[in-house]
Amino acid sequence: MAHEERQHALLSASGAHRWLYCTPSARLEEQFPDLTSDHAREGTLAHELAELKVRNYFFTVDFGKRKLATAVNKLKKQELWQDEMQGYTDDYLDYIKSVALSFSAEPSVSLEKQVDFGAYVPGGFGTADCIMISGTTLCIVDFKYGKGVPVSAEGNPQLSLYALGAYEAYRLLYPIDTIKMAIVQPRIPDGISEWECSVSELLAWGEWVKERAALADKGEGSFQPGEKQCRFCRAKMLCRARSDHNVKQAFQIGELPPLITAAEAGERLATLEDVVRYQKDLQEWALAECLAGNEVPGWKAVEGRGSREWTDTDTALDALQQKGISPALLYETRPLTAPQVEKMIGKKEFQELAAEFVAKKAGKPALVKESDKRPAITNKITATEAFKEDIES
Repeated sequence: MAHEERQHALLSASGAHRWLYCTPSARLEEQFPDLTSDHAREGTLAHELAELKVRNYFFTVDFGKRKLATAVNKLKKQELWQDEMQGYTDDYLDYIKSVALSFSAEPSVSLEKQVDFGAYVPGGFGTADCIMISGTTLCIVDFKYGKGVPVSAEGNPQLSLYALGAYEAYRLLYPIDTIKMAIVQPRIPDGISEWECSVSELLAWGEWVKERAALADKGEGSFQPGEKQCRFCRAKMLCRARSDHNVKQAFQIGELPPLITAAEAGERLATLEDVVRYQKDLQEWALAECLAGNEVPGWKAVEGRGSREWTDTDTALDALQQKGISPALLYETRPLTAPQVEKMIGKKEFQELAAEFVAKKAGKPALVKESDKRPAITNKITATEAFKEDIES
């Protein structure tokens, strides 16, 4: 089955982080079209490439090198193909290999397996990227091509629903007692996240899911707007609960004291986090309405600042040179950056040929949540640094 042809349930596994916590959102979303984007189509293309490589690894007899090469060449003809996909999907394949080899016995493997978790969620089903079972362990691995938001496997509802469906499908064949889940997100630093739980813990969570899914299926329960729930919700632009929540956060904070404490500042940063994002979503909707000829009182669409470009670059620059303008003033010659070269020749070849010439510069300080895995930094000088010269001398 082609990835773009996958069916999606109303209460889908990929949307579980939304309807499990904001139960009425699933029915509310039905009023809006399920639009896709170039980023989503790019991710679908990368998923197809990843699947081909893993299929070749596990099922070489039926899907050998020749079939792999033919299928990959077909993908390369697609508009959104990028050569860097080869390196990122190799990272995914390498992780799959490492997990398979870590088992004491060769695992049973299913790729692009549609799993049914309807025992917990009305009409619930989804497609798991890779399922491996060996001994008493069931392992679910999910490939994500996004590079904006890191996704954690810990308590991940999408993978947990896949695990429930896989457990129901295989529990009579295998004595499963341990569930392992992993997300491979190769386009971000430290892009592998793993988590493990017992079958009893998974089934206990499944009972909680039954209650939430029953509400979501009927469109009942209370709206719970928040960063994770609203991020990909199709109703997010016009949802009254989200609008009221953000207006309240922006304008009804209460009377401000002369100075706020660090604790209050941290709390308000977290509280207001979705306000700016909501404003952008609402602006996007209003612009689309205005362009469609609909009225949004107080607002209108106008043409933005334009740009100028050559109608024929070569002819224009030749004409300028004939008038005595030096080519040095018309052309720039500069070397590609290390990331640009890596993207052009591929991650593995870059590591082999040029890694020794690359030095990583420290990034600009950024404010993130405390849960971020990166170590904290400070401008404060430590005692060791302050007395470093004295110690060395």
